[in-house]
Amino acid sequence: MVAAEEPALTDGLLALSYSLHPPGKPAQLRTSHLPKIEAPSLFVNGSKDPFGSPAEIQSALQLVPAPVSFLLIEGAGHDLGFGRRVGKGMQDVPTRIVRAFFELFATANKH
Repeated sequence: MVAAEEPALTDGLLALSYSLHPPGKPAQLRTSHLPKIEAPSLFVNGSKDPFGSPAEIQSALQLVPAPVSFLLIEGAGHDLGFGRRVGKGMQDVPTRIVRAFFELFATANKH
């Protein structure tokens, strides 16, 4: 929300497990600030996140006018596979996030 209200403060946005709505309340969307985001943005969510399904997140991201990318972590919840212990097959998630962030900026800077 700060990136939307004060665009000059950021050159990029990394949103980990964006809480699109409260669990079980998909009608209470938290999207009013998304059209104000001007920085290239990477949203990373787990496929089992109760705060927003992959389809709901991708639909909401259409509101962002800046270059935006979405990284889905299959099998992960809101903790992106890093709850009390790292979930099986989740060890490479930090590397995947960093790589996706760099790719977003490489693409955004070409335009």
